[in-house]
Amino acid sequence: MALRNILTEGNPTLYKKSRPVVKFDDRLHLLLDDMKETLLDAEGVGLAAPQVGILRRLFLVDTGEEILECINPEIIETSGEQIGLEGCLSVPGKYGVVKRPNVVKIRAQDRNGEWFEAEGEELIARCFCHEYAHLDGQLYTEVAERMLTNEELEALCADDGE
Repeated sequence: MALRNILTEGNPTLYKKSRPVVKFDDRLHLLLDDMKETLLDAEGVGLAAPQVGILRRLFLVDTGEEILECINPEIIETSGEQIGLEGCLSVPGKYGVVKRPNVVKIRAQDRNGEWFEAEGEELIARCFCHEYAHLDGQLYTEVAERMLTNEELEALCADDGE
C-alpha cells in the first residue's frame, strides 16, 4: 500500500466525468487499499478516485464503524434536507454552506463486484452526495450557497480550540 497524491482545486482531472469500473482485479484492490491509506492519513471522511487522479466511478466513505468501498455507486433514494458546512480534501482550508438530503440510500458494488445497498444519515448522507458528485466532475464549491470568509474560518477554528 502507498499514499496517493490528492489533487487540488484547479486540476483538470477533478472536473471530468469518471468511467465505470469493469475489472474487479488485483489492480483495483491495490487502488482501494491505497485510497484507504490516503484517506486515513488525510483524516478525511470520504475520498473519490478522481481526487487521486483515477477517472473511475468509485469512492470510499469512513462511516465511523468501517470504511465503505463504493464502486459504480448509484443514489437510489433520498429524503429530508440538511444545510451545513462542507469541506473537501481537494479544496484545503476552505468551507462552504451546502444543502444536501438528510438521508441517502445508495447501491454500489464491493471490491469483488457484488452489489450491496447502504443508507446514511446526516454526515454520511452528505458524504455520499459529495463523493458521488466527484465522479461527475463536480466540486462542492459549485453548489455551495456561500463560502465561509477568512474571518468566519478563524472564528470557527477558535471555537474548536476551546
